[in-house]
Amino acid sequence: MSLAEVTETIKSKVSGGGIDDTVKFDLGGDGVVFVDGADVSNENKDADCTVIMSLENLQEMLAGDLDPTSAFMSGKLKVEGDMSVAMKLSSIV
Repeated sequence: MSLAEVTETIKSKVSGGGIDDTVKFDLGGDGVVFVDGADVSNENKDADCTVIMSLENLQEMLAGDLDPTSAFMSGKLKVEGDMSVAMKLSSIV
Protein backbone atom coordinates (compact mmCIF):
# COMPACT_ATOMS: atom_id res chain seq x y z
CA MET A 1 0.00 0.00 0.00
CA SER A 2 1.38 3.41 -0.94
CA LEU A 3 1.15 6.70 0.93
CA ALA A 4 -1.69 7.74 -1.38
CA GLU A 5 -3.62 4.55 -0.62
CA VAL A 6 -3.12 4.97 3.14
CA THR A 7 -4.28 8.59 2.85
CA GLU A 8 -7.43 7.51 0.99
CA THR A 9 -8.13 4.78 3.58
CA ILE A 10 -7.93 7.33 6.41
CA LYS A 11 -10.11 9.76 4.41
CA SER A 12 -12.81 7.10 4.13
CA LYS A 13 -12.63 6.37 7.87
CA VAL A 14 -13.11 10.05 8.86
CA SER A 15 -15.58 11.01 6.11
CA GLY A 16 -18.50 10.85 8.56
CA GLY A 17 -16.62 13.11 10.96
CA GLY A 18 -13.20 12.71 12.44
CA ILE A 19 -11.90 13.90 15.76
CA ASP A 20 -11.89 17.51 16.94
CA ASP A 21 -8.10 17.71 17.11
CA THR A 22 -5.32 17.67 14.52
CA VAL A 23 -3.16 14.60 14.12
CA LYS A 24 -0.10 14.00 11.99
CA PHE A 25 1.12 10.52 11.12
CA ASP A 26 4.85 11.01 10.51
CA LEU A 27 5.98 8.11 8.36
CA GLY A 28 9.60 9.20 8.06
CA GLY A 29 10.92 9.15 4.50
CA ASP A 30 7.56 7.92 3.21
CA GLY A 31 5.83 11.23 4.06
CA VAL A 32 3.05 12.36 6.37
CA VAL A 33 -0.70 12.06 6.68
CA PHE A 34 -2.31 15.10 8.31
CA VAL A 35 -5.82 14.76 9.74
CA ASP A 36 -7.91 17.78 10.73
CA GLY A 37 -11.46 16.64 11.46
CA ALA A 38 -12.70 15.07 8.22
CA ASP A 39 -9.97 16.76 6.14
CA VAL A 40 -7.00 14.53 5.29
CA SER A 41 -3.92 15.60 3.35
CA ASN A 42 -0.22 14.92 2.98
CA GLU A 43 0.76 18.40 4.15
CA ASN A 44 3.44 18.54 6.82
CA LYS A 45 1.77 20.94 9.27
CA ASP A 46 1.96 21.32 13.04
CA ALA A 47 -0.58 19.12 14.85
CA ASP A 48 -1.93 18.66 18.36
CA CYS A 49 -0.51 15.14 18.29
CA THR A 50 2.12 13.52 16.08
CA VAL A 51 2.24 9.76 15.72
CA ILE A 52 5.61 8.54 14.48
CA MET A 53 5.68 5.13 12.84
CA SER A 54 6.56 3.35 9.62
CA LEU A 55 4.24 3.24 6.63
CA GLU A 56 4.19 -0.55 6.93
CA ASN A 57 3.07 -0.44 10.58
CA LEU A 58 0.35 2.11 9.78
CA GLN A 59 -0.90 -0.17 7.00
CA GLU A 60 -1.03 -3.08 9.44
CA MET A 61 -2.88 -0.95 11.99
CA LEU A 62 -5.45 0.23 9.44
CA ALA A 63 -6.00 -3.38 8.38
CA GLY A 64 -6.59 -4.41 12.00
CA ASP A 65 -3.45 -6.57 12.08
CA LEU A 66 -1.54 -4.38 14.56
CA ASP A 67 -3.00 -3.29 17.88
CA PRO A 68 -2.18 0.38 18.60
CA THR A 69 -1.46 -0.27 22.29
CA SER A 70 0.87 -3.15 21.48
CA ALA A 71 2.58 -1.02 18.82
CA PHE A 72 3.14 1.75 21.36
CA MET A 73 4.44 -0.61 24.05
CA SER A 74 6.83 -2.33 21.63
CA GLY A 75 8.20 0.95 20.25
CA LYS A 76 6.69 0.57 16.77
CA LEU A 77 4.67 3.73 17.42
CA LYS A 78 5.77 6.89 19.21
CA VAL A 79 3.59 9.83 20.23
CA GLU A 80 4.62 13.46 20.52
CA GLY A 81 2.30 16.14 21.79
CA ASP A 82 -1.08 15.59 23.40
CA MET A 83 -1.38 11.93 24.41
CA SER A 84 -5.13 12.32 25.03
CA VAL A 85 -5.54 13.05 21.30
CA ALA A 86 -3.73 9.82 20.48
CA MET A 87 -6.23 7.95 22.64
CA LYS A 88 -9.06 9.26 20.41
CA LEU A 89 -7.52 7.69 17.31
CA SER A 90 -9.36 4.42 17.77
CA SER A 91 -12.13 5.96 15.65
CA ILE A 92 -9.64 6.38 12.80
CA VAL A 93 -7.38 3.32 12.98
